[in-house]
Parts: sequence; structure tokens; C-alpha cells
Amino acid sequence: MADEAKAKGNAAFSSGDYEAAVRHFTEAISLSPDNHVLYSNRSAAHASLHNYADALADAKKTVELKPDWSKGYSRLGAAHLGLQDYIEAVNSYKKGLDIDPNNEALKSGLADAKAAASASFRSRSPPADNPFGSAFAGPEMWAKLTADPTTRSYLDQDDFRNMMKDIQRNPNNLNLYLKDQRVMQALGVLLNVKFKGPTGGDDVEMQDEDAPKGPETSKEETRKPESEPEPEPMELTEEEKEAKERKEKALKEKEAGNAAYKKKEFEKAIEHYSSALELDDEDISYLTNRAAVYLEMGKYEECIKDCDKAVERGRELRSDFKMIARALTRKGTALVKMAKCSKDYEPAIETFQKALTEHRNPDTLKKLNEAEKAKKELEQQEIFDPKIADEEREKDAVDLFLVGFTILSTWDYGVAVTQNRGNEFFKQQKYPEAIQHYTESLRRNPKDPRTYSNRAACYTKLGAMPEGLKDADKCIELDPTFSKGYTRKGAIQFFLKEYDKALETYQEGLKHDPQNQELLDGVRRCVQQINKAGRGELSPEELKERQAKGMQDPEIQNILSDPVMRQVLVDFQENPKAAQDHMKNPQVMNKIQKLINAGIVQMR
Repeated sequence: MADEAKAKGNAAFSSGDYEAAVRHFTEAISLSPDNHVLYSNRSAAHASLHNYADALADAKKTVELKPDWSKGYSRLGAAHLGLQDYIEAVNSYKKGLDIDPNNEALKSGLADAKAAASASFRSRSPPADNPFGSAFAGPEMWAKLTADPTTRSYLDQDDFRNMMKDIQRNPNNLNLYLKDQRVMQALGVLLNVKFKGPTGGDDVEMQDEDAPKGPETSKEETRKPESEPEPEPMELTEEEKEAKERKEKALKEKEAGNAAYKKKEFEKAIEHYSSALELDDEDISYLTNRAAVYLEMGKYEECIKDCDKAVERGRELRSDFKMIARALTRKGTALVKMAKCSKDYEPAIETFQKALTEHRNPDTLKKLNEAEKAKKELEQQEIFDPKIADEEREKDAVDLFLVGFTILSTWDYGVAVTQNRGNEFFKQQKYPEAIQHYTESLRRNPKDPRTYSNRAACYTKLGAMPEGLKDADKCIELDPTFSKGYTRKGAIQFFLKEYDKALETYQEGLKHDPQNQELLDGVRRCVQQINKAGRGELSPEELKERQAKGMQDPEIQNILSDPVMRQVLVDFQENPKAAQDHMKNPQVMNKIQKLINAGIVQMR
């Protein structure tokens, strides 16, 4: 019964169903609790689910039952590595190598653990580009949180401690937790600043000393452990032995195909790879190798078919992503070879991009860049090709009457037609199609601010705010007197609740067009929103959201980490005379206003 449950577990593991594998191995363990292989297998399944604590417990039991078995230490090392306990991982792999010095899995695991330990050591200090990094550095953080009566109570909460540990490991993760008022309270304690919360509260004193700076660190991330090797297999059945023999024969055929390929005996190579496929259809390398031969022979259609089969079969078998990426790259290469016009490059570029999502290979990236460059060059040639222009003129003759001005050249014609089409699609609320035509118009005339304005409007309708903001900025850059650029940009910033920035944009636009009603309305809306924060009229949820958004703003972060401004805030709380002097300084009051608008400070 235990062997049957174990076999089910092995099958589930091999198919990638790790949760089922855990269930079957657990059943087998209940029937045979002293079988070390079962604990080893279940440890591998837990690790594949990233349940490293459970994987560690099973690995320890494996070593306890069979201390002279090297694979137990491999499981132990992998579990420690997953828990980022790199020292213990290194020690575990070393113990396994003491038993089996030639074990490749242990050697590989030891190398990964050492590399991860080295990277972890280099990244312990807070990143230098985060102004709050020093606040979370070292044991001083925990001492400050313990000393404060409010945050001391938070330390009894597991989720709060985990958040603070995560921020201490990487202060850039602070942005992930800013909506949690406990984190805001803790940040205030660490910076000696009292943030105004939704429920009010008293202010605390701010120190004027500079916070200690942490050393600069590398941005290299800790390497994560690779996926676990297969569990210890059962004794082979007759069917399994036959399958193994077929695989061995298939590998020999593959080797013969490789040898023929190197000799440029392509027909023979294809025969050998085809024979390997007949013997074993669970190895997609036979397909990708045969595709490579077809590519060399110029049989691009056959190459593409083999690559498609390799990708489809690879996904069914859960093959290594690098193999799938290789098939996609080979297909993209064949498509490039077949390309005759700029549009023919589009499927090749898409295929290369898919390959890079599977595995970021430098060779694939190079091929993608070359394909994009070739497509762009062909597009330029096609734009100036009189034959293509004549065809477009005949096809779009009706559009000429809609344009409303004289066409001076083939270039002007193309710009006019594409702009007109974009406008028509915009009126029909077909924004993706409108973007396509505006983009084509910009390709022909990249210095037209109105087209950038129109495309920004499309992006805004689709909720693509970063793209819309970029186009609005470009519009203003090309023509600083064009008011539409400012209304587009201000509307996006207002939608993003960046009311300060939106107000500045609208005011800048009014310098060029003082009577523009859209700009005037924009200023009025921004002032209303900003005044709500100044008068304390925001709801608790609105205040929390505005504080979190403000704390993500680099300008707000720099203000709060500036020792001069920290002293100014202390004076506003404790020294009215000094506060009056500060209010005479326009730069200081500008910064105070930004903190008020962000909901960090409230005036009473």
C-alpha cells in the first residue's frame, strides 16, 4: 500500500501537481513512517510549492532516519536556501559532499548557496538612494520602536513585525505598506516626526541631528534556489525499463544527427532526428534540432512547423523554459528570413518577444533588436516609395476631401490621411485604432504637437496615464504656447490626485493663454482639492490615501529627511516665535504647503 501511494506521489510530482504529491507521500508515510525516501520526496514537493518550513522539517527527518544518505543533505540544503538561511544551507551541502564528494546536485547546490550568501551580505545595508534607509538600519530601529509606548504594543503583532523586517531588509519596500497606519506611526517614531493620522493625535518632538547614513550597497538581488530535482524513484517496472531503453536509443539517434549536422549532411541529420522523435516524443530538443537543420536548408515553413510543435509539446510536458525559448527564437529567425516588407517583421518581432518572456537570452535580444531595426529601415523606404504612395492615394481619395487643405507632397498626404483617420476613430470611441493612426502620423511628422495632444487624449480615455502624460509633455515641449498640451497634462495629474502638480501645469498654461476656460476650470478644481486638505476636511480614508501617495513622492521624502525642515516642524509645534520667522521664508513655506497638501501636516 505504501509503494502504491509513493508511486502516485512520484507521478503527481513528475506532472507538476505538487499539492497532490504531498498528499500521496503523506499517505505513504502514514503506512511506512520509517521510510526515509518518503520524507525526502515530500520535502522536494514542499520545496516546489515554496513551503520551505515544511520542506525543512521533512529534510531533517530524512537525515535523522538515514544520516549516511547524501540526498537527505541535498534536501536539507535546499530547504535552508529557500528560507534564506544561507549559512546552514552551505553547511548542509558540505555535509552531503563529505559522504558523496562527486555528487553533482550537491556541488551545484553548494555553489548556489555560496552565491546567495555573498549577495545577501552585500545587500544587507539599506539602499543608498532611499532617504529613509538609515532609519531602518541596525538594532536601533527595534530599540526606538520598543521605547515608544504606541509602537511597543505593535511589536506583539506578527504581521507588523514581518512588515518591519521586510522594510529593514529593503527600505524601498516601505511604499508597499504606507497605507498601514501602524507603519506610518513607526516611521514617525524612527524619524522623530509625528504624522497626522485620520484619528488625530498629538505631535512628538523632532530631533535636529542628521540620521546616521548606511553604507552604499549593491543592487544585486539574492539568488533564489532552483527548482528541486526529481524525488528518489521506485524500482523500475518492465514498462519503465522499456521506456528507458527507448530514450537511450533516441539519445544515440540525436548524437548521430548532431554529428551529421556538423558535417552539413542535412538530409541524414533530419533522418536521425526524426527517428529520435519516433522513439521518444517527450524530448522537444529533437524537434528544435530538426528545425535548425530546416533553417540551414532554407526550408523555413518546415522549420516554423517544427518550432510550433516544440512549443506546444513543451508546454504539455512542462519542459524547461529555456528549451521553449530556443524554439521560439528559431521560429523568429525563420520568419525574419522570409520577411519581404516591414509588416512581415511584425510576427518575427512578436515571436522574439515571447521567447524573451520565457528566457532572457542575449542572442535572442540581439536578434530582436536587429529585426526591429530592419523593420524601421524598411518602413522609411516604404514611406518614400512613390509606388506605395500612389496606391495609398487611390485607396484614400475620399479622405483628401475631408482633410480640408492642399496636399503639397507625398509626405504631407500621408500625414493628413493618418491624422484624419485618427480623428474619425476617436469620434467613434475606438481609441486603440485612433492611437495606431496618430502613431503613424507622428512617424511621418514627429514634430506635430497637435498629434501628440490627440494621442494623449486617447491614452487618457484608455486609462494609460503614464503614456498620456509622456505625450502631453512632448506636446508642450514642441509648442509651449499650445494650451491643449497643458489641459491634457493637468487632467492626467488631477486624475492621479497630484493636485499640486496639476495646479502648476494649469498655471503655466495660463501664462500663454490667460482666458482659456479649460485652464481656469482646472485651477479652480485643484484649489478646491488642495484646500480640503488644508482645512482638515478630508475623510479618514481620503487622508490615509493621500498620506500614502505623498510618502511615495520623492520630493516629500526629501523634505521629511531634511534636518532643517525637521527642526522647522518642531518649531511650529513648540516655538511660536521661531515659527513666525519661518513663515517669512517663501522656500520653507512652500515645503510646508507641500506637506499640508500631502496630508502629512495639518494646520489648526
